[in-house]
Amino acid sequence: MADIVLTTMNARFSHTSFGLRCLYANLGELQPQAILIEFDLEKSPLTMAEGILAENPLIVGLGVYIWNVELALHLVMLLKQIRPQVVVVLGGPEISFETEQQGIFAWADYVITGEAELAFAHLCRQILNSEPPTTRIIQALLPSLELLQSPYLFYTEEDILHRLIYVEASRGCPYRCAFCLSSLDEKVRLFPLEPFLAQMVVLLKRGVWQFKFVDRTFNHHPKRMIRLLEFFLPHIGPGHRLHFEMVPDCLPDALKEVMVQFPPGVLHLEVGIQSLDSQVRGILGRQQVDSIGLANLHWLLSVGRVDLHVDLIVGLPGEGIEGFAVGFDRLFLLGPQAIQVGILKRLRGVPLVALASEYGLVFNPAPPYDLLYNDQINFALMQRLRRFARYWEMIGNSGRFVATKRIMQEVESPFWLFLALSDWLYATTGRTHGIALRRLYELVLHGLCSVANSLDARRVSEAVKADFGQMNPKEKSDFLSFFDHSKKGGARHR
Repeated sequence: MADIVLTTMNARFSHTSFGLRCLYANLGELQPQAILIEFDLEKSPLTMAEGILAENPLIVGLGVYIWNVELALHLVMLLKQIRPQVVVVLGGPEISFETEQQGIFAWADYVITGEAELAFAHLCRQILNSEPPTTRIIQALLPSLELLQSPYLFYTEEDILHRLIYVEASRGCPYRCAFCLSSLDEKVRLFPLEPFLAQMVVLLKRGVWQFKFVDRTFNHHPKRMIRLLEFFLPHIGPGHRLHFEMVPDCLPDALKEVMVQFPPGVLHLEVGIQSLDSQVRGILGRQQVDSIGLANLHWLLSVGRVDLHVDLIVGLPGEGIEGFAVGFDRLFLLGPQAIQVGILKRLRGVPLVALASEYGLVFNPAPPYDLLYNDQINFALMQRLRRFARYWEMIGNSGRFVATKRIMQEVESPFWLFLALSDWLYATTGRTHGIALRRLYELVLHGLCSVANSLDARRVSEAVKADFGQMNPKEKSDFLSFFDHSKKGGARHR
């Protein structure tokens, strides 16, 4: 039994809720009265309500995010219907902005907006002392990071064995990109480094092998990143993984010298490009020097020691399909392990809202609030690009089609080729999910030979066969032997 239940729905089982652990760590004397209960999106609201109410709580704190807000609404409705006296406290980025406009607000008792570690603990004390505040929306003051208690002790052994371990060395972002919630941050704030490293020692000794840093722009302070990498270097080797989000145009030589000392595959870098059109980035208030950034990406790939994922966004104001295609092709030819293609989303509270009218941005009213169309990309084309992004994740980013991607580098525009393949895949299957892996190889082979007249069918067949054999060495690829290598035709890519 617990007086306070902290809960949320993670996007998948392999994820852990860093936010809940931060709240729990800072409950002070209330900690023995609290418990963490995590769910994933596969659980039904009834099952979640049953698990929570079995603890007979007085207070339920629920983390609300873009991926779980609809389930969260159903859960809160059930909790208040079954046990109206339970005090429901909401927090998280999805509920922190435009709060009163959301349906879930009507069912909750309190909402804490912003960084809630200290504010949630204070609210719990008020409620348990029968001195509840009269205002339902509580704006948390930015806590001093030096005063916060560390959440890392509250990762369980199961977390360490089976799930992602999130860590945080800083909060905030120096950039003001109109589409990003981090644009609302007042400044970048740093956790004291030496105490943070001491906590990392504890995690390493406990057997953590994968550290996912949630810092928005880790290399904003290169000297600090160098210090941190130098700390990890003697402790880890193959099998360990460090994930960082970085900007591409801040990679001084001293930082490079440390990075090349890591074994291949340990450093996983997610680099936000979003667009290679400087005018589009000007509209968004995004600062980036392409010549430096692309040179740094080339260097990172040339040393062969990092796993590099770059991000592009479809539907940015001022950028049509032609501009997106140019950016995609430039990045594709560099050869990163993944190009993560995302559809522009209207996150609550971001400055992008002010640009909607000028650029004809129309968003889905339901989560994840993705773009339906704008003044340059109509709805039908956006649907094609949405499927492009899904198929690209299945094929281009999966690591299963290395040789096939190499063949695609030979065409004039890999983007237009893959868009044609995407259209063919959807016309052939009518689906973007649930395609068996063996069937996917067959579809890619037939699809590429149907849409790409400039590619030799035999070489395409050999590439797909090599990819299939690499991923499935014990399985016969009989479907390839029956394919007529002389077949070509179909629509040409641009």
